[in-house]
Amino acid sequence: MEYGFPLAIHPLATVNAVLNAISAVLLVAGWVLIAQGNWKAHRAVMVAAFLVSAIFLVSYLTYHYLVGHVTFGGQGVIRTVYLCILASHIVLAVAVPVLAISMFVLAFRGKWHRHRQLGKITMPIWLYVSVTGVIIYFMVYIFFPNTDKHIEAAIYENISCRALV
Repeated sequence: MEYGFPLAIHPLATVNAVLNAISAVLLVAGWVLIAQGNWKAHRAVMVAAFLVSAIFLVSYLTYHYLVGHVTFGGQGVIRTVYLCILASHIVLAVAVPVLAISMFVLAFRGKWHRHRQLGKITMPIWLYVSVTGVIIYFMVYIFFPNTDKHIEAAIYENISCRALV
């Protein structure tokens, strides 16, 4: 199998992966900053992570409205691995907005003990969702693309099928 960047990937799919990666970096930076006791920088970085994630959500919903469902092209064991990653990603992704907003409410109200307690749950879940979002992107679009879907998208966008090979 040849690995490469198929031309028929919708730009928003790549934007979504980049936003997930930025969110992951910001989350780790926020964790390091609060561990160092720099709560002002932590606050700024976590607000940025929340905003990046909010932009991601809008972009993700727009992408799926425009493109619909894109199927995974891998078969066998790798398909099982992909489906396990995807299932855990989806279930936990539903919780992230609720957890993140709860963290902001607790911080805003100055309930630092509860904020820290919830942060120990929220941070790993949010980080996992961000990282697995990038992994899913690479699995679906780069390593195991469904070539039928890419050809269909190429025809829709008037891209020569020879450019996909």
